[in-house]
Amino acid sequence: MARKCAALLVAFTPCVVMISHAEAADTPISIISDHIRRQGYPCDEPRQAEHDRQASKPNEAVWILRCGNIEYRVTLIPDMAARVELVK
Repeated sequence: MARKCAALLVAFTPCVVMISHAEAADTPISIISDHIRRQGYPCDEPRQAEHDRQASKPNEAVWILRCGNIEYRVTLIPDMAARVELVK
């Protein structure tokens, strides 16, 4: 019985680790930095993502993303590439 439980635990451990890792990766910092990296913008050290509520519009969320010593204003529009502006 102990062997069956141990085998079952080992079999399900990778799934649990993958789920918890996926949840940890879904933060505004990781989502936005991944998005702009895919568009060719450097962001090796994402540090902070701040939602700019005043600049945002319906279906256009604006975020200030700080990556190392670079700062971007990122406008996220559903089903389109992000609009990325260099701030600093």
